[in-house]
Amino acid sequence: MTERIALYAGSFDPLTNGHLDVLKASLAVADIVYAAIGIHPGKQPLFSFEERVKLIETATKAEFGSDGARIKVVAFDGLVIDAARKQGASIMIRGLRDGTDLDYEMQMAGMNETMAPELQTVFLPASPSVRTITATLVRQIASMGGDIRPFVPAAVAGALTAKFKK
Repeated sequence: MTERIALYAGSFDPLTNGHLDVLKASLAVADIVYAAIGIHPGKQPLFSFEERVKLIETATKAEFGSDGARIKVVAFDGLVIDAARKQGASIMIRGLRDGTDLDYEMQMAGMNETMAPELQTVFLPASPSVRTITATLVRQIASMGGDIRPFVPAAVAGALTAKFKK
């Protein structure tokens, strides 16, 4: 039997409990899941690529134990379909929080299917407890000294606190 390989792309700046929720569901769909960090030269992320890799690896090991080893972290800077092909993925994972996400993701899935019909987009609904979490809101709350612990893994909470110390 062939390994099922999936790619889950995002900025992961920072990794949130919502991302972990999607990664957990991804492990039920695929044998190997690539968390693909999008690198955009025009954007200045809060965390460097290396920091994001370490946070994802630390959090997935803590959250999933030995299954965390099935999650690999890679970078990509072009089309997500090209990143999926490069990793040998046949599945592209997309998390859905609400109807707005669904509308956008359906458009993307349609475009991706036209360009890469061999790739299957799989939508995974976020668990109710994490549907409101966005990395943007987490960064904003952290920058104002708010408690972000309910929204991110412990390692990420520590890293955010350190980033925003006055």
